[in-house]
Amino acid sequence: MIRHFNARELFNSFSKGVIVDEGEGRKFLQHFDEWLQQLRPLTSHYTREEQERTGFYFRKQLWHIISCSRFLARTNLKPRGYAGDFEMMRMVYTNEYEGDTIFGRLLHKHPLESPAAQAVRNRRSMIPQVLRDLKQRLQHGNNGFKIMSVACGPAWEMQDLFRQAGDFHEFDVTLLDQDVEALSEAAGAIATVEKTRGEKANVTYLNESVRTMLRTPNLTEKWGRFHFIYSMGLFDYLSTPVARAVAHKLFELLIPGGELLIGNYHVSNPTRTYMEYWMDWVLLYRTESEILSLVQDFPSTASYVTYDNTGAQMFLRTVKP
Repeated sequence: MIRHFNARELFNSFSKGVIVDEGEGRKFLQHFDEWLQQLRPLTSHYTREEQERTGFYFRKQLWHIISCSRFLARTNLKPRGYAGDFEMMRMVYTNEYEGDTIFGRLLHKHPLESPAAQAVRNRRSMIPQVLRDLKQRLQHGNNGFKIMSVACGPAWEMQDLFRQAGDFHEFDVTLLDQDVEALSEAAGAIATVEKTRGEKANVTYLNESVRTMLRTPNLTEKWGRFHFIYSMGLFDYLSTPVARAVAHKLFELLIPGGELLIGNYHVSNPTRTYMEYWMDWVLLYRTESEILSLVQDFPSTASYVTYDNTGAQMFLRTVKP
């Protein structure tokens, strides 16, 4: 049972009066942070089963508060069947005040400024830079640098990749996701960029799943080979045996010298308790050694881990000889 966490007091503190400026709003966000800091030590000693039971009870008691936030309500209700859907990603990327009331807008904004949410925004800008660096390292020409995003979601990073007219001819992109609505969102965003730049991107959309990937004997015949493959929002949900099998499949799709990049939230993610108790957003966290074990038997020329500056996420990078 959660003790000393007075949710009613939190609600009453900010549902009375009118909060009209950024300064007062910031006071709310900071005050909420203080409440969250009290939650972690109260729950850190629980087993996984106890965490699940307590989290369910916690959210049930606080639903009248949680439901005020469009973001928190969606992470709990999961209308697409999973956390991290394209609409949640839109909210994270735009990072705005949304809602029908002042309290609701503030409670919507708060989780969007957490380290875990900032890590999502950071990787959006990171991917285009990694792509350009790899393209230069491979000394590839100006056409047909083949990349694949696995579990791509709305693929907002494509808006940063296609920054100018010349970029449209340099990259051959494949976007894969099991959610057709996510692919539709990605296609819509890319179409907007195409219209703005007056160019046409070479993009293939694959509505496929991990299950399909694993049961297909020769993916190279079906999808071809790539210079760069990345997956940012998938491995946080895969058990180690499945994650290792998927990593093997993706590694096979690389050309010699190509690189595979896998994102996974770190066990020390500072937003973990917040995500699990308020958002019903449970991930499979890994340590450095655990994520490296996914590719330990790869014939790689280099496998190493890099980190996001929020402390929430790490990235496994492995190069094919």
